[in-house]
Amino acid sequence: MVKRVAYLGPPGTFSEQAALLYDAQAQLVPFSTVAAVATAVASGMADEGVMAIENSLEGSVTDTLDMLIHDSTLLIRRELVLAIEHCLLARAGVIAEQIDLIYSHPQVLGQCRRFLERCFPKAAVEASLSTTDAVEQMLQRERSAAIAGVRAAELYGVQILARGIQDNENNETRFVVVAAEDSPQTGHDKTSFAFSVAQDRPGSLVDALHEFSQRQINLTKIESRPTKQELGRYVFLVDLEGHRNDAKVAEALGKVKAQAYFFKVFGSYPRFDAADASR
Repeated sequence: MVKRVAYLGPPGTFSEQAALLYDAQAQLVPFSTVAAVATAVASGMADEGVMAIENSLEGSVTDTLDMLIHDSTLLIRRELVLAIEHCLLARAGVIAEQIDLIYSHPQVLGQCRRFLERCFPKAAVEASLSTTDAVEQMLQRERSAAIAGVRAAELYGVQILARGIQDNENNETRFVVVAAEDSPQTGHDKTSFAFSVAQDRPGSLVDALHEFSQRQINLTKIESRPTKQELGRYVFLVDLEGHRNDAKVAEALGKVKAQAYFFKVFGSYPRFDAADASR
């Protein structure tokens, strides 16, 4: 039976590229939002879902993080890293001097901020649900352009006015594959989890993080998000090297859970290896 993989569509988005990188033989099913991708997987409409979680220029994708924290019991079973090249697209015959409106996804607009400020300082920008949606909006309005990838240009038959317009050439987006279960141990794993600590006890965050340092467990990422309950209360999101079933990792996670006001493991999965992905 062919695997069904949901992604943020329509076809032509970078999420579709990540899904193809993950499993080119799968049946790809596009949805209009990250929440819809998660719901499709949770309800059985899809077996797995691919969604962006972090960009090297703009940081975390908050829709994905908030979904993992608050709205879903899905687990991360794989991570993917995709090199991102943004292009300025327009209908045939449109020249740069005519453009007064540019569409794209909010994350993409942020990744191309310097280009827009320098080359189109007077043009308005408008957020779209996806890069492909931006191309569809552009096709319905004269004197407009869209920022998307080469694949979107090919699918919609539009011209590429400029390539590589992201603020930094080393622009990469990390995607995660979510499913009902995470991955078994491989010996080269990563675990993602979230927790919050009591606010009325000094040193509570340091105590929680000490559970990992004293066991020589490397934390590769830590950041915070509002709990959405009250001002000043945060959830800390952590990535660490190791699998949640590794003895030391399991012990440390158990210690943190015992101290935590909120605790949730997002899953354990193989660390991305670009060499393996290219084979």
